[in-house]
Amino acid sequence: MKLLRVGPVGLERPAVMDAAGDLREIPEEIDGAFFASGGVVRVQEALERGELPLLDAGGLRIGPPVARPGKVVCIGLNYRDHAEETGAAPPAEPVVFMKAPNTVIGPYDEVLIPRGSVKTDWEVELAVVIGETARYVETREEALTRIAGYAISNDVSEREFQLERGGQWDKGKSCETFNPLGPWLVTADEIPDPQDLGLRLRVDGEPRQNGSTKNMIFDVAEIVRYLSHFMVLEPGDVINTGTPAGVALGLPGTPYLRAGQVMELEIDGLGHQRQTAGQA
Repeated sequence: MKLLRVGPVGLERPAVMDAAGDLREIPEEIDGAFFASGGVVRVQEALERGELPLLDAGGLRIGPPVARPGKVVCIGLNYRDHAEETGAAPPAEPVVFMKAPNTVIGPYDEVLIPRGSVKTDWEVELAVVIGETARYVETREEALTRIAGYAISNDVSEREFQLERGGQWDKGKSCETFNPLGPWLVTADEIPDPQDLGLRLRVDGEPRQNGSTKNMIFDVAEIVRYLSHFMVLEPGDVINTGTPAGVALGLPGTPYLRAGQVMELEIDGLGHQRQTAGQA
């Protein structure tokens, strides 16, 4: 099942895509309360009963599929080829950092290059959306039951802010518009193996990233299990699980993003994103 939100910024209407590819309006927001109260099952049952009205979304913007995530947790250096291209040793434990939740935007919204930036970079990532509270999860199997679904995420980063300006990574990760998400949330039952998905990103049509989640150092189940021992993961939280090789940071001579350039992202079974870079 594919859940999404359409409409102007701040006025998105929640919807579900039916088997024919039509959008059906659902009566409740897709947020933490929705997941915590069994919203995915309610929508599935209502869809099967034919109770959800058609939604005319022609020409409407597609927003992020999750409203107001409580937190966005990110895993760094989580692909072997990405660690190699940046000259970093594969980490012994997951590298964890946070992004401000208000970085989350729609999959086709404009990405703003920060003022003074010379190293804004792209990162296609598999996003995990939490569906049930995860607190001190003990097993990988239990961790997977806490996942509501998956989406495409672009973990946009400013490398100078992140790596050359002192402090922690967060300030190179939390600039406005730095986390396009969507176009939809694909529920976990439709992704039987999150470790068998291809990820691709192009800039102005030029292939930059072409990887597979098979190459993760820490897989999805381990990430959720591990994080739950350091923080409580709540319904609606988003986890960015890392990026494969091909970012500008790891490609000597490859220019970083400039205003007017176009990023296109896709992950098998999760759809497609397209953002034009603008100037803040």
